[in-house]
Amino acid sequence: MSESISVIDPLQDKRWDPFVEQHAFGWLCHLSGWKRVLDASFKHMRGHYLVLIQDGMIQAALPLYEVRSRLTGNRLVSIPFATLSDPLVSGSDDMTRLFNAALELSKRLKIDILEIRTLSSSASVQDNRLGMANFYKHHYIMLDGPLEGISKKFHRSCVRQRITRALNSNIELTEGDAESDPREFYKLYLVSRKRLCLPPQPYRFIYALWETFHPEKKVSLLMARKDGALIGSLMLFKFKDRVSAEFAVYDESYLNISPLHRMFWEAMQTAHREGYKIFDFGRTSPNNLTLMDFKNRWGAAVVDLPNYYYPRELCNRDANQDNSLSRKVIREVCKAAPMPLYTGLGNFLYKHMS
Repeated sequence: MSESISVIDPLQDKRWDPFVEQHAFGWLCHLSGWKRVLDASFKHMRGHYLVLIQDGMIQAALPLYEVRSRLTGNRLVSIPFATLSDPLVSGSDDMTRLFNAALELSKRLKIDILEIRTLSSSASVQDNRLGMANFYKHHYIMLDGPLEGISKKFHRSCVRQRITRALNSNIELTEGDAESDPREFYKLYLVSRKRLCLPPQPYRFIYALWETFHPEKKVSLLMARKDGALIGSLMLFKFKDRVSAEFAVYDESYLNISPLHRMFWEAMQTAHREGYKIFDFGRTSPNNLTLMDFKNRWGAAVVDLPNYYYPRELCNRDANQDNSLSRKVIREVCKAAPMPLYTGLGNFLYKHMS
C-alpha cells in the first residue's frame, strides 16, 4: 500500500470535489469553488491543500490558507470566511499526520501561527501541541420530522406570532435569479452591517460566491419585497443534506411586519420540502446577546465551534479579539462613517482578515 502527503491545487486536481462530496464532513467551503472565490476576492491569501494520498486516491485532507498582513500578522488558517470548515479526516491518526505536514509547511513559509476551525471533526484533534478555544457557537435545527413538530418548538410570541403577522402583511417572496439581484442584496447588506457597526465584506466576495455557486444551485438568494421595495434577503448555502443561512439582511423600517421571520420560516419549509436534513443559523459570538436570543427562540440546538491554535498559548485569541480595543474602535468608526467611507473601510479591513 502506497501512502504519502502532498499539496494539491483543487482547481486542477479532478479528485478533489468528488472526495469532498463523499466525505462525512465535506461542506461547500471545501469545494474547489471556494478557492476560486477567495482567489478572485483576496490577494493577501494563498491556498495550500494538504492531502493524504493512498494508492492514488485522496484519503484525508487539511486545506490551509496562508494569510499575510502587516496589520493582523501572518498565519495559516483553515478555512477563511467559512462557518463550517472541518479537516476532512476519519480519525486522530489522519489528523496527526496532516498537522505534522502543516507544521512543516509553516516552517517553509516562515509563519508561526496556525488556526484550525472545526465542528464535527473535533474528536479527531487530540494533539497536545494545539490549544482549543470554545468561543463561537453554532445553532441548527434538524428537519427530519414533520414541519408541525418543528414549528411547535418556536417561541410563541417572539417567533410564531411574528410569522403570522408577516404572513398577513402581503410580503412577496421570490428567489433571486436576475443579474441585478446580488447588487440589490448588497445595498441592503451594507445598510444592515452598518446598523450593527460591523465592517462589510467587499462586493467582489459576495458576487464571486453568487457567480461561482448559484449556477450549481449551491447558493441562493431569498428576496422579500413589500410594494416592490426590497425589505429583506437571505443568502443560503446548500450542500449535501444541509442548508445554511449565511447572510441575513433587512430594512429596519419594516421590522413591524417581521420580514426576517417570514424569510427564515420560508427557507426552512423549502429546505424540508427539498429533502434537506439540517437548517443552520450560522456562527455566533456569545457576546452578541441579541443574535443569540434570536436563534435560541427558534428552538435551535446550540453547540460549540471549537477552534484549535498553534502555539497552544493562543487559544484565548477569539475571546480576546472579540473584546479588544481595536474591535471597539472599528465599531465606532463603522457607526460614524458616511456610506462611501464605510464601504472603503470594509474593503481595507478585509485585506487583512480571514
